[in-house]
Amino acid sequence: MTAADVAIETIHHEMTAFARRARASAGRLHPELSLVSYTLLGHLEESGGCRATDLAAHYALDKSTVSRQVAALEAAGLIERRADPRDQRVQALHLTAAGTEILAQVTASRRVAFRERLAGWPEEDLRRFAGYLLRYNAAVPGPQAPGNRGTVPDPGI
Repeated sequence: MTAADVAIETIHHEMTAFARRARASAGRLHPELSLVSYTLLGHLEESGGCRATDLAAHYALDKSTVSRQVAALEAAGLIERRADPRDQRVQALHLTAAGTEILAQVTASRRVAFRERLAGWPEEDLRRFAGYLLRYNAAVPGPQAPGNRGTVPDPGI
């Protein structure tokens, strides 16, 4: 095994551990908000609202998966459907005031957790790490490519 092979295996192992921790910590930050729900709420906030089919396409998720998540978020009062001003036949999903509030709370909690975990890192290491993550995520082909923050971790990472 080459040094590059060992490094790739280490990256694979660590990214998998990161994804598992992210899924597990979502419930601790807000018991009713899974990582997928948090991600979908974040996308709705960033996009200013969109259709459920847009969410499915963006995250390369099955429409039934998104439909279940959307139904749960609607039932919880975190999102609502509104007629799309560009096409009244289309229903766009938007955050409710409660959705905006919970998203802000969870985001703040996540930032605190990241700051605590990275507290001892020199600023240069933080910049490098951020750059590496941007570069890694930009290499993802398809709809998750560059600049799409808050993406759902792919099991193949």
